[in-house]
Amino acid sequence: MGKIAEESRDPFRVLISCILSQQTKDQITGEASERLYQLADRPDTILTLSELQIARAIYPVSFYKTKARTIREVCRDLLARFNGRVPDTIETLLSLTGVGRKTANLVVTVGYGKPGICVDTHVHRISNRWGYVSTGTPEQTEMALRLTLPKRHWIYYNDLLVPFGQHLCRPISPFCSRCPVERWCAKVGVTIRR
Repeated sequence: MGKIAEESRDPFRVLISCILSQQTKDQITGEASERLYQLADRPDTILTLSELQIARAIYPVSFYKTKARTIREVCRDLLARFNGRVPDTIETLLSLTGVGRKTANLVVTVGYGKPGICVDTHVHRISNRWGYVSTGTPEQTEMALRLTLPKRHWIYYNDLLVPFGQHLCRPISPFCSRCPVERWCAKVGVTIRR
């Protein structure tokens, strides 16, 4: 999502940075977010920019032309429906163009400090690998975690599992020999490990 949005905790910056972060590395997302926010950092000021100006500012994020169009649509919608304010509920956020469950949960948790469970590929994979849940999709994992994971851990669960999944509990050949929770892990789906 980018350090800028996380540090500011501004719901609008969190939302836009999440849109930029989809299928894009964190460093690129952070740099693109910073360039965009130097030009405009509110729905009304972003709409003063053309799609091309936005695309140039956010390049090289993945699908930068599509994301430039999406950002303008989101800003138009925020102004028309919510007086420029980013909604603070997952259900309402999901009504915005380009906003899925992960983005909605990040906006609610990071932007508003409300409970939510951000499920990305790491959270989905590790929760299932451990045997904590048994689900087929990230959305199913989120719903299962809402039933089993104590609410006080919801906001931090993603923050803990993403770096764990990037560096230790990797998708292929995880480092089980270095894992601090290896003895409690069911190792569901693990065929090769280090």
